[in-house]
Amino acid sequence: MKGPRKIGAFIAMLVLAGTTANPGYAQDAEHGKTVFKACAACHATDHANRVGPGLGGIIGRKAGTVPGFRFSNAMKKSGIVWDAKIVDAYLESPQKLVPGNRMPYAGLKDPTDRADLVGYLATLK
Repeated sequence: MKGPRKIGAFIAMLVLAGTTANPGYAQDAEHGKTVFKACAACHATDHANRVGPGLGGIIGRKAGTVPGFRFSNAMKKSGIVWDAKIVDAYLESPQKLVPGNRMPYAGLKDPTDRADLVGYLATLK
């Protein structure tokens, strides 16, 4: 009985090591640029405001602080500092992350598209 237990434990260890060592999905910023085309109707890739705020330099920026843009109170009071994880969550469901925000967008459900879009947004300075 000892032999099969050791083999089973070894296999379990390999499976666990494989799941924790998996580097995950590599972002494709070029594909993210294509995904962004749907966002471009409201958002600029620089610091210019349109219907939505300019997204240049979004990573590391405090939410609700773009000069000249009229944010909702919900966004201004959110306390969010945009990083890749928070942007991903916001893109998935803006109203869930910041209830009461003004962005009329139901969310981007495809996790690969979101990851690629976040990768692209991270390139904007």
